[in-house]
Amino acid sequence: MTLDTLASLLSPFDALALGVMALGWYLLGWRIEKADAKTPSVTILMADYRREWLVHFVTRQPRIYDASVISSLRQSTNWLASTTLLALGGLLALIGNPDPLRGVAQDLVLDAPSERAFEMRLLLAALFLSHGFLKFLWSNRLFGYASIMMSTVPNDPEDPLAYPRARQAAEINIRAAFNFNRGLRATYFALASLAWLFGPWTLLASTAFVIWLIWSREYASHSRAVLLDPPPGTRAE
Repeated sequence: MTLDTLASLLSPFDALALGVMALGWYLLGWRIEKADAKTPSVTILMADYRREWLVHFVTRQPRIYDASVISSLRQSTNWLASTTLLALGGLLALIGNPDPLRGVAQDLVLDAPSERAFEMRLLLAALFLSHGFLKFLWSNRLFGYASIMMSTVPNDPEDPLAYPRARQAAEINIRAAFNFNRGLRATYFALASLAWLFGPWTLLASTAFVIWLIWSREYASHSRAVLLDPPPGTRAE
């Protein structure tokens, strides 16, 4: 696809909406993972809890509970990777035959996009889903690395390797969680990008909604308040 063809498929409002989505996606991820921020996100707070977990892991006997937690985390990444791959396959099939969905879009908007433009709009969602799938896959691999690192932590807390190995395992665990969250954000934005089928203004609106949704869960949720100062008898969402 040449630049002239691409320009013919994108209006200035389309380009604006895509720019806002790309910028929002990048800045949101950068801010959430910023470790030295004065207002830490839930992701950063949970990273501290993961480090604390691995400190207690050194003296916990037996370690069956820790193995079950890692197994549960890997199952979650497996399930989301499989689900994302299925969604991606369905979306690619729809790109190959977009007429049914294009008919719905034509019924809802006056100025429906051309077939080539319609396929390009579906491709945006496919790109987000592909990114999410790769992040879930890498997260699963990192959780596997973390489980191996945890198995190298000596049973004797007096062993000089015990806490250094636990810290290494914690950092691998944190990187796995970061990639898991990146996959989730990509899935959110994939859903938001489908609004582009109905025009650039709906894309802007859906982008704003998804940014607000992710931001509120990271910075304004009840779960975050509990993580900062857990009151007795209160459970996180």
